[in-house]
Amino acid sequence: PSPGPGGAPGPPSPRAAGAAAGAAGALSPPAAASKWVRLNVGGTYFVSTRQTLCREPKSFLCRLCCQDGPELGSDKDETGAYLIDRDPTYFGPILNYLRHGKLIINKELAEEGVLEEAEFYNIASLVRLVKERIRDNENRTSQGPVKHVYRVLQCQEEELTQMVSTMSDGWKFEQLISIGSSYNYGNEDQAEFLCVVSRELNNSTNGIVKEPSEKAKVRRLLRC
Repeated sequence: PSPGPGGAPGPPSPRAAGAAAGAAGALSPPAAASKWVRLNVGGTYFVSTRQTLCREPKSFLCRLCCQDGPELGSDKDETGAYLIDRDPTYFGPILNYLRHGKLIINKELAEEGVLEEAEFYNIASLVRLVKERIRDNENRTSQGPVKHVYRVLQCQEEELTQMVSTMSDGWKFEQLISIGSSYNYGNEDQAEFLCVVSRELNNSTNGIVKEPSEKAKVRRLLRC
């Protein structure tokens, strides 16, 4: 800078000020420039933040673009996106899990495919979650359709309340059918009913089930 009046330094020239600003910009780039990361997964582009990709510190994605040093020296394409040779279809559930911590799989995707990608990207918590879901689905499939045991019980009108109160756990009413009166006790006819009850077959113990009423008579035992 040229000296000003009285020998004091004057303001810097426009050329010197521009050079100083350029040097400062080169030394400290804006923080927003490094916040977003571009990924090229099998030819499909994904954009996410470094914070999202670093949710799992030991994962492949964190080591790829969130840690200092060329530990996983990955190639980049002409746009500067990291090149990852994996199926982009199954990368969506992986990235969404890192974003919000929930496992969401579209119906057209196989859970085994998501598990394969979770293992490749070394996301341990997601691997456990997918394995649990696969195991639960296999258990439901192996059980097959639920079978029931049906019983038709004949009882008189005065026995209905007692039968309901003494019904063992697991049994439920299906239908109550009136069959009129077959007996005459003194001057009053006693109405009779057929009561259809059922329970899941797996809930019975060695085929031994407590009778709903001592007076109730078992007419038929049907299995399906």
